[in-house]
Amino acid sequence: MMTSIPPLLLFIIVSRGFKMDSHITEEMAALMQSHLELVIEANKTTNLTRIDSLEDGMLLHVEDSLVGLEECLSAPEGMYADLGTGGGFPGITIAIATGRITKLVDTRRKKTAILDGITEKLGLTDYISTYTGRIEEMALEYPKAFSLITARALARLSVLLEFASPLLKQGGRLVCYKAQVSDEELGHALEVQRTLGMNLVSQRSVYLSDGETFRTILSFEKIGNPRIKLPRPVSFAQKKPL
Repeated sequence: MMTSIPPLLLFIIVSRGFKMDSHITEEMAALMQSHLELVIEANKTTNLTRIDSLEDGMLLHVEDSLVGLEECLSAPEGMYADLGTGGGFPGITIAIATGRITKLVDTRRKKTAILDGITEKLGLTDYISTYTGRIEEMALEYPKAFSLITARALARLSVLLEFASPLLKQGGRLVCYKAQVSDEELGHALEVQRTLGMNLVSQRSVYLSDGETFRTILSFEKIGNPRIKLPRPVSFAQKKPL
């Protein structure tokens, strides 16, 4: 039923449903929709996303990105990084909503080059830029530089904690977007979080506006220095997990 609603109006309805009226202006909504349109256009020649329609993109990219806005707004002021950003979700969406200086992080130069072009077309290059490379390498260049980090469907929670810890300043937040979180995955993250200087501060599950798509948002705070040397060598977090 909702797919017949024009995308921007769909976005406004969704944003009101999440009580974001005070944070999302019409200008911001227009930028978010333009970002999605540019991603779908670029996707015709480069694989950025499996989603190829504005209606699906509004649900599975824009709305999905915004379900974590509440947790992102709880982070202290400062720089923001979106790990494994892909087409810029949630990175560009959250950057528009918060106005934070933002780094969109991806290992593939082809993708970050497209994002550079998109942010230039949208007039957002004064506060959004890209980083091409491995997260472990970025942590050596930007130690303790960020107040907020997001990761959407990127890796296991324990891996995300290891990635984020050396990048975050004291009190900074890691906001993880997950479709499902098993008891085993969450339990392992809770076992290693203190070793990594992190602590779970919130966990919230929601359905998107289609009433079917389920998401869990978990927020971790950097509470101290890790008990091990970070970052570990590239790929150790995945191949030799704690």
